[in-house]
Amino acid sequence: MNIEVVTTIPELFDQFKEYGIIGRAIKTGKINFDVINLRNYAHDLHKTTDDYAYGTGVGMVMKVEPVFEMFDEYLKSHQRPWIVYPSPQGETFDQSKAFELSQKNDVMFICGRYEGVDERIMSIVDEEISIGDFVISGGEAITMVFVEAMARMIPGVVGKEVSVENDSFFSGLLDHANYTRPRSYRGMDVPEVLRSGDHAKVGKYLLKDAIKRTIEKRPDLFLKRDLSFEEKAAIIALLREKKEC
Repeated sequence: MNIEVVTTIPELFDQFKEYGIIGRAIKTGKINFDVINLRNYAHDLHKTTDDYAYGTGVGMVMKVEPVFEMFDEYLKSHQRPWIVYPSPQGETFDQSKAFELSQKNDVMFICGRYEGVDERIMSIVDEEISIGDFVISGGEAITMVFVEAMARMIPGVVGKEVSVENDSFFSGLLDHANYTRPRSYRGMDVPEVLRSGDHAKVGKYLLKDAIKRTIEKRPDLFLKRDLSFEEKAAIIALLREKKEC
């Protein structure tokens, strides 16, 4: 998969490309990751990529020329990518959108800054995607979130596929609680069933815990879910346990 990020601050991605899941994916060839410095397509002495907005004069807006010249140059040696503009006006990003993007051959992110971008830039954008109803100074941090979530969906990027399948939201449920050594710490114990070695019991316990946490923390997710037979059985067990208490 090819991923390009268009930004005025390419240095922000130096460490992102080197470490963790993204670093491994690049080194193993699962992802081709390029950062394009938009300032290389500005022609004035100061490499200016922003200007005052017509009509208001308030705040700075990313100029149209550098983006179009960058894109023209890109198309001389590449197929047209799917272009994403991180924006609070877009569809909210979630696991299904991460999977959808991971299925594309080439995705380009255009990172806005300041008060946004010249509206004419949107003529080459395929979709706007939001990370939530808030505003930050630029799209770089948001793009990093998008890219890592996408990368996890690409086969071979995460060491064990089961790790991805067990992630929160992959199955529509939040992840169950996890524990490691020591067994007891400051009066807090690891649940006995998790130390039993009985894989069937452990599986049922973890499913119940995932359902319980989803109902308590994200009931909106639970209400959307079509329950499997195993999940219905887990809910019955939870209700019986509550009654016994």
